[in-house]
Amino acid sequence: MVKRVLKEFKVEYLQVLDENGNCDESLMPKLSNEEIKKIYEMLVLVRVFDQKAFNMQRQGRLGTYIQFKGQEACQVGSAIALEDKDFVFPMYRNSGLLIARKHPIVQVLQYWGGDERGLRSPENVNNFPIAIPVGTQVPHAVGAGWATKLKGIKQVSAVYFGDGATSKGDFHEAMNFAGVFNVPVVFICENNQFAISVPRKKQTHSETIAQKAIAYGFEGIQVDGMDVFAVCKAMKDAVEKARNGKGPTLIECFTYRMCDHSTSDDASKYRTKEELEEWAKKDPIERLEKYMRKKNLLDDAYKENILSKSKDIVEKAVTEFEKMPAPDPKDIFRYVFAEMTQQQKEEMKELFGN
Repeated sequence: MVKRVLKEFKVEYLQVLDENGNCDESLMPKLSNEEIKKIYEMLVLVRVFDQKAFNMQRQGRLGTYIQFKGQEACQVGSAIALEDKDFVFPMYRNSGLLIARKHPIVQVLQYWGGDERGLRSPENVNNFPIAIPVGTQVPHAVGAGWATKLKGIKQVSAVYFGDGATSKGDFHEAMNFAGVFNVPVVFICENNQFAISVPRKKQTHSETIAQKAIAYGFEGIQVDGMDVFAVCKAMKDAVEKARNGKGPTLIECFTYRMCDHSTSDDASKYRTKEELEEWAKKDPIERLEKYMRKKNLLDDAYKENILSKSKDIVEKAVTEFEKMPAPDPKDIFRYVFAEMTQQQKEEMKELFGN
């Protein structure tokens, strides 16, 4: 019998910008000052939206809502590395991602108001609908990426999921297929430390989620998910690799959900106030502001102006959303299949008349 001891598998951890706004320029992604400002403005916009949507749910103006506070850098930082033609498969905590991907805010509100038409993607932007079941979107993303490869089209497929999804069969099947067929897909895990109320350490014995890629034969990297520059760099590298036929990457964004799991959750039952306060010090927006002040890209006047503009944009979208007519209940029958079946026609007539 021959025994071999395999070396411990390790993955790279990437941080570009620390909590105090200090930047490692050697790792900094190529971004102009204007691009950095646009990133900041989008971070502020999606956070303003997130708080407004939460408030609206509490006021009975929206249905159940899933906040993403604390995870803005994961979503905005990765979105800017993608082209409009690239496929994006979001999870339910990705409203910020969709907004960064040119999805109209009014439509995002429409979706959370219970109208599925809100998920219709803008023209020339390939945003797939939000996936509510955990992990089911991961194989779909690999399938889309595989299709582009078969067609010889240089499009990348990006899929987003939480740490809980990495314990699902969908995730592992998709990872295996992507590795075997060298699919141009980027897997983005927003590891916010909890799968609803289950901490990561109770669902996997892996030291990191990123290292799960090793078993499937491709690169995994863990990044500081509160650092928008680190997310941007990792995503740019992964997208370039995928677009050039060099296969998939798993990016684990090590981040934190600075809110409840959803508006029907109470996170204080399973995590401490002290833990939340420690993570709040890593806030992605405050961290970027510190950096921008050092580079003379931000002052108090600019900060207040961006916040005010963001509130105006969101409020205008809310006004438009609340004037929209409700969907026709008959659509439940009309859009199940390309053509309605005879049984559907009879059932619709029975319920609604003509």
